[in-house]
Amino acid sequence: MGKRATTPPGHADYRYLLANERTFLSYVRTALALQVAGLGILQFLTHGRAGVREVFGLTMVLVGSWLGVIGYRRFRRNERTIRSGADMHTARSPALLALAVGAVPLVAAVLIAFG
Repeated sequence: MGKRATTPPGHADYRYLLANERTFLSYVRTALALQVAGLGILQFLTHGRAGVREVFGLTMVLVGSWLGVIGYRRFRRNERTIRSGADMHTARSPALLALAVGAVPLVAAVLIAFG
């Protein structure tokens, strides 16, 4: 049998802290992808009206920026919670992000196709 990891009394389990950090890095990666997609739309989308392109591109950049801030705030809150040994908070941001990522491209595609 292998050694079992034990956490010294009064210390946070490093596995949870590292998992929290990986989650934060996932938020950053997704935020950057949304921002780059928005910048690509602003630069390279040439079909349809310019207003639709600008609104869609800026919305994607803003959603990406918002996600980066939300990810950092969640990381800090979770780290404090893990270190204190308290119960974790319920995250509300994933539902809002799913709505934004699902609805914004759909509305933009309809406006570009029929605009």
